[in-house]
Amino acid sequence: MLIGAHVSTAGGLVRALERAEERGAESMQVFNQSPRAWRPTRYSEADFAAFRERFAQSPVQSVYIHAVYLINVASDDAEVRRKSIASLIHALSIGDGIGAGGVIVHPGSGKGQAAGPAFKKLGQGMKAALKESQSTPLLFEDTAGAGFTIGRTFEELARAIEVSGGGKRLGVCLDSCHLLSSGYEVRDRDAFTEVVDQYDSIVGLDRLRALHLNDSKVGLGANVDRHANLGEGELGEAGIAVFLGEPRFQDLPVLVEVPGPDGHGPDKGQIDIAKRLRDQARGT
Repeated sequence: MLIGAHVSTAGGLVRALERAEERGAESMQVFNQSPRAWRPTRYSEADFAAFRERFAQSPVQSVYIHAVYLINVASDDAEVRRKSIASLIHALSIGDGIGAGGVIVHPGSGKGQAAGPAFKKLGQGMKAALKESQSTPLLFEDTAGAGFTIGRTFEELARAIEVSGGGKRLGVCLDSCHLLSSGYEVRDRDAFTEVVDQYDSIVGLDRLRALHLNDSKVGLGANVDRHANLGEGELGEAGIAVFLGEPRFQDLPVLVEVPGPDGHGPDKGQIDIAKRLRDQARGT
């Protein structure tokens, strides 16, 4: 289990890798562009080559891209769909360039539509994006369940994969905070074993490629996405240890996305907490 974190790309891709190393990360995640703007960040082949060369010598063993928050290929607005597909293609192309383990994306929102048309648009958009990229996997992240978001249940994740073609490049990233907020109990070992059993029967563990580790400011079933620093929320250290101790998660990258003590994202202290709780859960 590789414990890592989301890091800023300010200063470039190599500088992002250096930030991950400074924090003691074993895996890392970056945005391909500003998460709240459509304007893409332009990287050259030289940028990609420099990252790959540096990464080959790094203790960081995996890198993931988080697609921008604005993406909603299920939208009823044609312009939003167009921009969403273009941004997703951009993310996947950067993933191809740096050898990313996947692009993680929120499935979208079906606001103003019935489920059928929303999922149809979702599938069409994801297929279009995958067609324009080479090999980087596309990972749907489970959502906290606010509003009309898609992906709050394992059934919705499975349907998103199905309508997107069901190919091997499609997978899932599970978020500890989102699971709790959408009604899945992750803090009790027996209950969480049943949750993972349920996930396996509906989606399949072969689709699970990455984990997001976050504490939660809200409780079970609140349907609100509010990350808290590790040990400071509704999961607490005991709940996080349960999440990290799930035997079927042991070969996965774990990406910490918490606010951090200064509001600028996870620092070395947060990664150290995650490593300690991972080792505690393993009994090492």
